[in-house]
Amino acid sequence: MIINSLGASPTSVNALVELTGASPATIRRDLTELEGHGQLRKVHGGAVAVNLRGMPMPYSLRSAENAAGKAAIAQLVSRLVTDDMSVIIDNGSTMVAVAQALQERPITALCLSLRAALSLGEGGVATVSTPDGTLMPESLRYEAASCLRALGAFRADVAIIGTCSASPAMGLTVTTHQDAQVKRAILASSARVVLAATSDKLSRTSSFRFGGIDDIDDLVTMQDAPQATLDAFRAAGSRVHIAD
Repeated sequence: MIINSLGASPTSVNALVELTGASPATIRRDLTELEGHGQLRKVHGGAVAVNLRGMPMPYSLRSAENAAGKAAIAQLVSRLVTDDMSVIIDNGSTMVAVAQALQERPITALCLSLRAALSLGEGGVATVSTPDGTLMPESLRYEAASCLRALGAFRADVAIIGTCSASPAMGLTVTTHQDAQVKRAILASSARVVLAATSDKLSRTSSFRFGGIDDIDDLVTMQDAPQATLDAFRAAGSRVHIAD
């Protein structure tokens, strides 16, 4: 009943008390449990629904969504990269922010999107390479076949990846089979894997699995990430970093 009553706007604890007849303490306990299972996201005084399937969104919408949070995550990710490392930078709007944060670092990077490559290359310090293949419209990421070829010939000290969704039960998931193939190849090509993900992605699942949370060495996320999910990452051996 609680989940069905939630929408994109916050529903207060008091409203849920009136709806269910349960006590405020019971509602708060239930919200904490449901958030731990990725069924909702708690906010101050209540909760909101989550997009449980991580449906594909246009890049223009994804890039504008939670831009400040992505920038904070990117700054923290940059501190996990040391000079002269070889680095894989995944595609996606958070990865563009990561590339911007690494602009002045002497690294050798394989960027899987033109947007990230241009952002990193603007600093004039990093050595930047890209797959040799077709660019996908709008997002300007490289198509899967060329990414797989490039990843097969590259060995990274660290890979910085994104994901559509991550949960302890379902693992790391994305919305397309092709993206899952690429991310699986990233994991195989890297000595260390950093997952950079906004907190909403830790409260849902998508259709195609490419790994488990135990494949992640470092998780970089936000303060409002579900605590149960963070605890599960830690139990799986990941180091958890919270961006301000």
